[in-house]
Amino acid sequence: MATQVTTTANARHTSSFLRITIALQTLTIFLQAISAGLLLTSPYGETLHSVGARVMYGATMLYVLAAVLAWKPGGGSPRPVLQATGFLALASAQVVLGIAHVPTVHLPLGVLMFGLSVLALARR
Repeated sequence: MATQVTTTANARHTSSFLRITIALQTLTIFLQAISAGLLLTSPYGETLHSVGARVMYGATMLYVLAAVLAWKPGGGSPRPVLQATGFLALASAQVVLGIAHVPTVHLPLGVLMFGLSVLALARR
């Protein structure tokens, strides 16, 4: 009985951690949209957008970690791991496209990532 209670509590904590990381990722992608606007209008926008890209990428890696932790020890579904890995692939493409200065793909991909992140957050 004590094992079942501990397992349920652990699953609840990993699920909360997963939800928090998705929210963090969504917030960082939203802040990237704001800093993209500043990129066009202010001298410090490029620096802010560059730093924000690193933070967003880190948040996406944290999302992958949280998904793995929710799946392996908690015995949950592997679906969040696949979704988080997909986000990491999109974030990698986003970084490469941003460095290469390809805004025709970079901007729509950012909008897609934000929408998918909001959807993932709503599902949790």
